[in-house]
Amino acid sequence: MESEAKKVVLTCVQPTGRLHLGNYLGAVKNWSELIGTHECYFGIVDMHAITIPYVPADLRKNVYECAAQYVACGLDPEKSSIFLQSSVVGHAELTWILSCICPVGNLERMTQFKDKARRHASSGICSGLLFYPVLMAADILIYNADMVPVGQDQKQHMELARDLAQKFNSVYSDTFKIPEASIPKAGARVMSLQSPDSKMSKSDSNQNGTLYITDSPDVLRKKIMSAVTDSGGEVRAAADKPGITNLMNIYSATTGKSFELIESEFSGKGYGEFKKAVAEAVVERLKPVREKYEEVVADKAYIESFLKRGTEAAQRRASRIMSKVRRKVGFLDLR
Repeated sequence: MESEAKKVVLTCVQPTGRLHLGNYLGAVKNWSELIGTHECYFGIVDMHAITIPYVPADLRKNVYECAAQYVACGLDPEKSSIFLQSSVVGHAELTWILSCICPVGNLERMTQFKDKARRHASSGICSGLLFYPVLMAADILIYNADMVPVGQDQKQHMELARDLAQKFNSVYSDTFKIPEASIPKAGARVMSLQSPDSKMSKSDSNQNGTLYITDSPDVLRKKIMSAVTDSGGEVRAAADKPGITNLMNIYSATTGKSFELIESEFSGKGYGEFKKAVAEAVVERLKPVREKYEEVVADKAYIESFLKRGTEAAQRRASRIMSKVRRKVGFLDLR
């Protein structure tokens, strides 16, 4: 009874490789803080991962690694539901239903579609890439989530999910809650160490700009020591000092120190000394995460057990919603 009184949180990530420091500080760490007060569903959306060319064996491997990283970052599978999207019946069905009320023009205007279409033009653009936002809307609405933690870059997709929920409710009567996006205000935009005007990313062509939560201490230190800085040697946050400001943001997020305190602490000291401090702070912050990841990823049976349990819980909730949806749209249920 207690869980039914809690608000439902749903958030998902693609199994497309390792999580980086920005993912951890700006997203996953914040999700773990919701577990005690909300009914939480954390999805691994492997259906989204096949919209661009991929290797099936890598996808399966990435699912295990993604699940292990979830747990390493503090998502307790005993207190939340970590599930696999492709194993929950209903995501694809709801996507089709929603696509029948979604104007194509809304999808063609999606910024991420246009960006990915340019990057993968040589290999051909599949219709799944165009319909990706409808599947994302289905991922959210099938659980009737109250709150969806997302990054700023997913805001446009969330708006579509809200629009489709409102349109479905208008056409077929009230069925879906209108989900609220939760976009973190602090620590959400950790920038590339090599291109501090761009967000830290797994797809960065220069991987020295990305700090992964599973990087060894030596690799973390090397990347941070080679980070791009700015002219002058003063440790100070400013619009014309994006490199050092980014490092200050990372140092602040990993130590809890304010910019004012950081500037005072490193007054009269050079970039080299500051970078060493940033490196040690990151290494120390990620040490328990990396150690927990190595422990979990080595135990496939454990990963499969909590994924199965979480997927069964997700299926129970999804089935309740889809039963209403099927009835509302006029489908006979002969199963």
